[in-house]
Amino acid sequence: MNLGAHMSTAGGVHRALERGRSIGCNAVQLFVKSNTQWEARPLEDGEIAAFRRLRRAFRPGYVFAHTSYLINLASPVPGLLEKSRDSLVTEIERCAALGIPALVLHPGSHRGDGLEAGIERVAESLNAVFTATPKAKVRILLENTAGAGNTIGSRFSEIGGIIRGVRRKSRVGVCFDTCHGFAAGYDIRTTRGYDATFAEFDATIGLKQLRAFHLNDSLRGPGEHLDRHVHIGKGMIGLPGFRRIVNDPRFFDLPMTLETPKGEEMAEDVENLAVLRGLRRGAAKKMNPPG
Repeated sequence: MNLGAHMSTAGGVHRALERGRSIGCNAVQLFVKSNTQWEARPLEDGEIAAFRRLRRAFRPGYVFAHTSYLINLASPVPGLLEKSRDSLVTEIERCAALGIPALVLHPGSHRGDGLEAGIERVAESLNAVFTATPKAKVRILLENTAGAGNTIGSRFSEIGGIIRGVRRKSRVGVCFDTCHGFAAGYDIRTTRGYDATFAEFDATIGLKQLRAFHLNDSLRGPGEHLDRHVHIGKGMIGLPGFRRIVNDPRFFDLPMTLETPKGEEMAEDVENLAVLRGLRRGAAKKMNPPG
């Protein structure tokens, strides 16, 4: 299983791989720059070399990145839109330098300008960004959202609309976040709900576009549009939904990372990963999720 977690880059981007390997991850997500600031310090040659060396040692394993939360490719404000596009170009270039093949992106918010206009703007933005980074072998993974406010991407049809507007489709894919999907109304707790969820995904986007998972339980119920991640089995999704995902042969080769709360020692990640692996093995004994 390509199971892991989002890891801190404190001390250098290579430290994310060290931390992930120390707790048995074979999938790691990280930020390639500050997720709350526009500016990014240049990556030093030694830092890039250290990351690439550890990346080679990490095999078999999957490494991907997540963009800054400031980026909004759907913004109707010209200044913010330009800054968002420039920032995404920078992050793609950093991923390319580090040898990271995929970068997860929240589609953004139309800020009251309308869903159709927002979807079109995201697609146009991605086209501009891909034109500016023609040699980068980095795929943007659009992440589904919980659907609060004016955010785009809570329905699969919205993500499908963005992808249809992108010219270089080989450079886009999807990362499915379980908490976001559940909060948006995709109830994966039952077999019927699970099957319906991925049937709709396939019909509107195509399962071949699904490239990664964020595995997070949800504090609140389906359709409440509240993005609050909790530990596996401790939320409203519960263990059945995750059991279905980790045992679905369609997804065996995809990386699945946690974005659940944790401390510096990462004990919560260790326990959450043990729970997920126990579900895959069909372990008879009860696995207790972290509190």
